[in-house]
Order: sequence, then C-alpha cells, then structure tokens
Amino acid sequence: MINRLRSHLREYYPAALVAFHGPGKPGLDSPRARMILAAAPTPTDAAKLTRSQLRALLKRTARPRCGIDTEVERLREIFRADSLRQLPKVELALGHQAAALIQQLDAACNSVAQLAAATEEAFLAHPDTGVITSFPGLSVLSGARVLAEIGDDRERFADARAVKAYAGAAPVTRASGRSHVVVARTVKNQRLAAAGYMWAFAALRTEAPRAHYDRRRAGEERHTATLRNLFNKLLGCLYHCLQNRAHYDPDRAFAVPLDIAA
Repeated sequence: MINRLRSHLREYYPAALVAFHGPGKPGLDSPRARMILAAAPTPTDAAKLTRSQLRALLKRTARPRCGIDTEVERLREIFRADSLRQLPKVELALGHQAAALIQQLDAACNSVAQLAAATEEAFLAHPDTGVITSFPGLSVLSGARVLAEIGDDRERFADARAVKAYAGAAPVTRASGRSHVVVARTVKNQRLAAAGYMWAFAALRTEAPRAHYDRRRAGEERHTATLRNLFNKLLGCLYHCLQNRAHYDPDRAFAVPLDIAA
C-alpha cells in the first residue's frame, strides 16, 4: 500500500515525498503524513495551508515537545516551493485517487495498531513474559512472535538442538567421501527464522552479544552467518531459561572462551 501511494504521489505531488519520504523523515505511513495528506491531497491544497492549520494538524499527531513550530516552517517551505504541476483537472483527479489510497492506508495502519495492542495485552499476561523479555533484543512484540512460534509446551522439543533445528539456526553438515560441507538449513520455520534474525541484530546493542559477534567476525565469518550463530546461541539460552524458569544471565550465556581467559 505504501509503495502504491509513493508511486502515485511521484506522478503529481513530489513535495509530499520530499516532506515525508526518505532517510530521517517520518514516512508516508506515519500518522503525521497521513493526517496532512488527507487534509491536502494535492500540491495546490498543500500550498494553501496556513501556519495555524499546519500547527493544528501536527498537534493531533505529535507531542508538544517535538518542535512543532520548526516542523511547520519546514513543511511550509516545501509545499510552497516551485515545482512542476499537472493540469488542474488532472491534479484534482489524482488527488481524489490519493485520498482513496490514504483511506486504505489509514485502515491498514489502524488495524495493525489494534492487533499490536491485543498482542501486547495477551503476551504480558503470559507467565513466560518475564523470562523472554529479559533477553537482549526481545521486546514485547518480538518476544510474542518468538513465543507464538516455539509455543509454551515444555515437552514439545526434546532438547535445545531440536528447537534450534526447528528455527533453522543450527547448520547442517553434509559429508560424502572426502567432501565435508556445512550449510544453512533451508527447511525451517520461516517466521521464527525471520524473527530470530531481527532478534540477533537488535541484541548487538548490548555488550556480551556484540563481543560474541565481533569475535566471530574477526575470524572472517560473514555477517549473515555470524548473526545466525548468535541467534543459535540466544535460542539455546532461551530454551534453557524457559525450562528452568530462569532469567537471562549474560555471564552464563556468553562465558569467556577458555583460550581468551588463559
């Protein structure tokens, strides 16, 4: 939906992309962008927005401390800048189409927000919440995804190796004669594998997982393989903690290797 809206705006409303799309910008799916584009679906409408109108629109979606006055001046400068325009009737027709796309995007974003709220409520009521969220890189939503995929049945997996294989974190060794190859698993729970990649990536902000990542990268291991190895280690620790109702302990999860300690 966002791609459709972006492509549509590019045809007649480049100022909207300058204002809301790109690095450091709020994004077309942000409440701020959706509110302003709904009020001004054409560049002509946007150029007519006054400071008070822009300020009123921003106050509905932004906190007072977020520099509303600065944002008002930035948007006025963008919307009033000279740019190529479509013919008035063509612009009006494209504006009607943009308004329809924004309504669909609004409905999708509101549905996502409602689903996220329901997910958080259900996850926070689960007895394993404290254990899961004690791990670095796991928030309420990402922790809920991991719990949903591995389940809360303690007897579902025989050991940590089984859950690692299920998630695709454990590699596969193929040997034939003198050939010996270690490759990533292709048959796995794709949803859990995707969540695990983001989990490992987010965990790099903490000291112990980052040191583990840097140590393996120093051995010329690729970024993707290193993240998969980090996910493998974190998932094994999670399995142990869930089985023993224990919280994450970085000193036990990432013990210093014996050769480094020596």
